[in-house]
Amino acid sequence: MREFVEVVAAAEKLVESGEVPGAVVGVTDGERQWVHAAGVDRPGGAALRSDAVFRISSMTKPLTAALTLQLAADKVLALDDPIERWLPELAERQVVRRLNGPLTDTVPADKAPTVEDLLTMRLGFGFAFEVDTCPVADKAVGAGLGMGPPRPSAIPHDPDEWVRRFAELPLMEQPGTQWRYEFAYSVLGVLLSRATGTDLPTLFDDRILTRLGMTDTGFAVPPHARERLIPCFTDGTTLFDDASDSDWLELPTFPHAGGGLVSTASDYLTFVATLLTGEAEAMTIDRLTPEQRSGPSAQIFLGGEGWGYSVQVRQRGPGTPARYGWGGGLGTLWYSYPDHGIGAVLMTQHLPPSPATIAALTDTLDATLT
Repeated sequence: MREFVEVVAAAEKLVESGEVPGAVVGVTDGERQWVHAAGVDRPGGAALRSDAVFRISSMTKPLTAALTLQLAADKVLALDDPIERWLPELAERQVVRRLNGPLTDTVPADKAPTVEDLLTMRLGFGFAFEVDTCPVADKAVGAGLGMGPPRPSAIPHDPDEWVRRFAELPLMEQPGTQWRYEFAYSVLGVLLSRATGTDLPTLFDDRILTRLGMTDTGFAVPPHARERLIPCFTDGTTLFDDASDSDWLELPTFPHAGGGLVSTASDYLTFVATLLTGEAEAMTIDRLTPEQRSGPSAQIFLGGEGWGYSVQVRQRGPGTPARYGWGGGLGTLWYSYPDHGIGAVLMTQHLPPSPATIAALTDTLDATLT
């Protein structure tokens, strides 16, 4: 497969340039996989294994969306359900008048957020990089709600306590109006658990991971895979999370549906293959209005492209994706090209992933396939 040769070359060049110590790349055509490892597991370390375990952070979101659509198909919930059906603590929301204004200057929410608002990240709460100060975001940080780098121990609260603390805050904007990254999936994970009466790790195991044979994936590194977890770095060679005492070795107090999983290239490609064959096709339809795509948060994260249910969407035409996928802030990336019937992943462990790391996959595939 020509595309895989090109992706392998890009990964090896990434390692040779010193951008990352090692990388695993993989491609699937929906039936078969090709996986290749380049470099080492850490500076001066051993050769990187193709079955190395990575913290996939926000590449958790697409699996959460697929799980949500399964539950909707089984009529456990509906996408137009108000979230207060499952999270009564979040009824009757207030909304701040200004992102940089005081928490006490609020108006009532025009409507209750829905399950679909969570999937599309139009809850009305998230990262607010477009203002110098944001008191409501600062309050969320102080409450330990997880408004920082994805590390399980950063949220010390169980799901019920997390919701209680979030309920004390107003929203940043009216539900359904703006695309704002990240926070909605924290809420979604709690909602899915309550809707099913099952803790989130068990729900993922039962509904997604076991069914697909993703045995190296979970909210904690499976015991049989611990020797394959590699360290994660930031600022060059500064450790963010070591392998020997990793935050991901034990199940977290708050299983994070937006960024908590570990996985391997092969396991993730198994999931990617299900989308190429049509499962959860609804995920890949752009759900944003032109105004929402041009909003400040969307410009930062999406660069003018669309957003479906948990995936960035580049459209070929109305309702037709030319490319879809998403990445993780700890150095992982996935995109699929449905016209060509392939999906590809790039797995590294560095916070944040550099533009060169992202380009090693996206630019290579764009040049090869489009």
